Amino acid sequence: MAVDFPAELRELRQTLGSILEVSDVRALEKQVAELSEQASAPDLWDDPEHAQQVTSKMSHVQAELDRLSAMVSQIEDLETLVEMATEESDADTLAEAETELVKVKEALGRLEVRTLLSGEYDEREALVTIRSEAGGVDAADFAEMLLRMYLRWAERHGYKTEVFDTSYAEEAGIKSATFKVAAPYAYGTLSVEQGTHRLVRISPFDNQGRRQTSFAGVEVLPVVAETDHIDIPENDIKVDVYRSSGPGGQSVNTTDSAVRLTHLPTGVVVTCQNEKSQLQNKASALRVLQAKLLERARQERQAELDSLKGDGGSSWGNQMRSYVLHPYQMVKDLRTEEETGNPTAVFDGDIDAFLESGIRWRLNSEKAAG
Repeated sequence: MAVDFPAELRELRQTLGSILEVSDVRALEKQVAELSEQASAPDLWDDPEHAQQVTSKMSHVQAELDRLSAMVSQIEDLETLVEMATEESDADTLAEAETELVKVKEALGRLEVRTLLSGEYDEREALVTIRSEAGGVDAADFAEMLLRMYLRWAERHGYKTEVFDTSYAEEAGIKSATFKVAAPYAYGTLSVEQGTHRLVRISPFDNQGRRQTSFAGVEVLPVVAETDHIDIPENDIKVDVYRSSGPGGQSVNTTDSAVRLTHLPTGVVVTCQNEKSQLQNKASALRVLQAKLLERARQERQAELDSLKGDGGSSWGNQMRSYVLHPYQMVKDLRTEEETGNPTAVFDGDIDAFLESGIRWRLNSEKAAG
């Protein structure tokens, strides 16, 4: 059936108009101008931390503007292509326009999902922790597969990542890992990944070649901002130092540079062994601890609101995605029904379709609940 280009283009224009309105392009341009002015101040680098925040924020806001501008250009180019093909009745150009239409619709869908991220901390950077759960060595291996999956996803998008801590399992894989994704809206985007992930496969660690089911948990937190006021008195923290360890329990450092912080009032424990100095590791661990306490406070506020609503809380269910490698190949989200028959691509970081459907599903769930 022939594509109804006029109708398709009208729909694209309407969707783009809504996105531009919600994104508030003028406000973004004003923000870039203000940040640019701050960045050009001669004394900017007198305070390196503040300077980094200014330049990073300017880069993020400019990237957002560039994304919107590129989308406007893509739709204009498509309109020109359709016009040419129609005027000349050129079948090849029409086929090219159809292919381009599919690409534009996908890109516009991704951009539209960004406008759905309007939660309290959605625009923040993200702190992600992955832990192996039930399933022994297979679970530890699965946790490492998920760590690589998220790092590859970030790499595909050009997002910077920083691994704060990796606790290696004895035989293979990892017990846990915590890393940061430094990109705007990383928290809003990745927060839908929180929950239990399940892997079904023939275990490479079972000499009888039996099928094994293993589990790994994913926790996603927003990175703490200056405005959050998370004060942690020194007396509330117990600090332990130890030597960093690598795969197989081997010692990575000859000095006690790794740091473990225990928040005594809540029992929350954070470790960091990525940096070479104890001081750097303590600073990184403190940032992770602040993020955990911020999320704890948010959850407590949410629980109070839920109890006022009388619905006893809004749980999305813990187990959220299955990765099946045997007897068939499939990755399926148990909440959204999103699925693919290509687990290899997923484990290589191709998870945008799952993230987008998760964000839309969450928004619909919130609307239905509220």
